Amino acid sequence: MTEIAALPWNGFTAISCFSGAGGSSLGYRIAGLRMLWASEFVPAAADTYRANASEHTYLDTRDIRQVTAKDILDRTGLKAGEIDLMDGSPPCAAFSTSGKREAGWGVVKTYSDTRQRVDDLFFEFTRLLGDLQPKTFVAENVSGLVQGTAKGYFKEILAALRKPGYRVSAKLLDAQWLGVPQRRQRLIFVGVRDDLGMQPVHPKPLPYRYTVRDAISDLPGAFDDLQTDPETGQHLTLRGYSVEPLWHDLRPGEGHKQRTSLKRLAWDQPCPTIVARAGTAGTAAITHPDHPRYPTLAELRRLGGFPDDFELTGNYYRRWERIGRAVPPVMMAQIAETVRDELLVPLRNSGKI
Repeated sequence: MTEIAALPWNGFTAISCFSGAGGSSLGYRIAGLRMLWASEFVPAAADTYRANASEHTYLDTRDIRQVTAKDILDRTGLKAGEIDLMDGSPPCAAFSTSGKREAGWGVVKTYSDTRQRVDDLFFEFTRLLGDLQPKTFVAENVSGLVQGTAKGYFKEILAALRKPGYRVSAKLLDAQWLGVPQRRQRLIFVGVRDDLGMQPVHPKPLPYRYTVRDAISDLPGAFDDLQTDPETGQHLTLRGYSVEPLWHDLRPGEGHKQRTSLKRLAWDQPCPTIVARAGTAGTAAITHPDHPRYPTLAELRRLGGFPDDFELTGNYYRRWERIGRAVPPVMMAQIAETVRDELLVPLRNSGKI
């Protein structure tokens, strides 16, 4: 984190909505952008964001529905049209294929530590987009947004993003091909304002990928006797007498198809998607390749593409949730660097911005 903080500012500014623990924001910092304003409504996520935020970032913890473009412009000292990049990751649980999907649309329900309706929040992003008129934007959501009945929402969102005067492209990108040792497919929208005369761009996949071994094999100790996470003291052994015997029947890289969604990591493959709520009924949980336990926080950071000293707050499961909900910083850095190099820098060099 100290090395990232010392990276020089490239002159470009950014703001972020639905910022979570700050995975995306950290990616923009790696790419040299300065995050001036961020928004996060969930208290536990805001705590983690605040613990790692740049000194230049103002964190707004209000419900995004209460935030106006004037609030953001007054805080940043910029005018409409001057922000270089607007980022946003509206809550995606409503569209995830692992959730209830359309059964929860239009319903106020529990989301992390809050109760709110979440399937309409993308339109709060487009409301602010239209009023702020940033030069470019990046928005992120789950791959489920383009699957099944959610495709209708996708079409509405795409139209809403284009309406304020933007050229928009959406692509499914996988974190495992963007420098993260995790298979995590996400839908990434990139937009550029019409008057700038440029087309949206997405990063190309890297010619290599990292494995679980690359990520965590150098961490100290085999943890044979570990019962608690050294950082939080939280119990790490798999819960329930019926689960641990099943673990021994799992081949590395596979899950048990009939009785549990437990997934045993394979050393020479990327980690499967880290979900937000591990170890609770109905959710998937990853385990260490060699031992019947959940990953330590040090291992989760590596598998999620976070620095070793990125501070997580709350108990073990809250800290896991922060990693599970976050956009991996390394993935977002690849996206941000592409937008920087292929859109913002050429526009600045041409005198258009």
